Amino acid sequence: MADQNKEIVLAIRDLCKSFGDNHVLNHFDLDLYKGENLVVLGKSGSGKSVLIKCIIGLMKPDQGSITIFGQDVLSLEHEELDRLRMKIGFLFQSNALYDSMTVKENLEFPLRRHWMKKEMNPAKVNELVMEALENVGLEHTIDMMPVELSGGMRKRIALARTLILKPEIILYDEPTTGLDPITAKEIIQLMIDIQHKYQTSSIIISHDLQCVSMASDRVVMLIDGICYASGNYKELRTREDQKVKLFFD
Repeated sequence: MADQNKEIVLAIRDLCKSFGDNHVLNHFDLDLYKGENLVVLGKSGSGKSVLIKCIIGLMKPDQGSITIFGQDVLSLEHEELDRLRMKIGFLFQSNALYDSMTVKENLEFPLRRHWMKKEMNPAKVNELVMEALENVGLEHTIDMMPVELSGGMRKRIALARTLILKPEIILYDEPTTGLDPITAKEIIQLMIDIQHKYQTSSIIISHDLQCVSMASDRVVMLIDGICYASGNYKELRTREDQKVKLFFD
């Protein structure tokens, strides 16, 4: 149920997506509120990545609606969808940095892509690059290549690149996968700091319970293609439902 006192920035209704007889999303509903970190928790193959791809328009659902800032994503033309995507940051599980570019060039890339029809002001671009690097504590890496960075540093740079367009919504795809527990905790804290600094609204796809417990304001459990259960971490952890308990045992 929607909370009448909170602004909904993203609403999903009756979303269905099947691959043959595999009903990955089966009348799935979800609300994301302004300023919250929402974790979508589900086992591998449960449809979490499909959900993200539908949200950003990379995959078309079989039925249902996705509304972001009052706009129906599924009815938008390419140019309108591109403009909406400027308000949405996406942190890939693989980081997706360009190996042939320096850190500075990687951070400049989304600015060039989205501002290519406008006059680029080098001083403004440099200011945005430095601000993004300061946010993740890696100003000294500006001229380094991705291959020179540790896994945790690459994740931070990918997050800096996500932040450079000042998105209002951030989608995190398994942000702590492949990281050691200490580095993972640092990335989670960074996500929380960004939420507080920029009042971002985030959907976090994860099955890392440390990430879920630390970063989530609310958790939605994607089981059997539906929003099977929702609540805060403590509430879900103490439920007696066997399908829910499996995630916490």
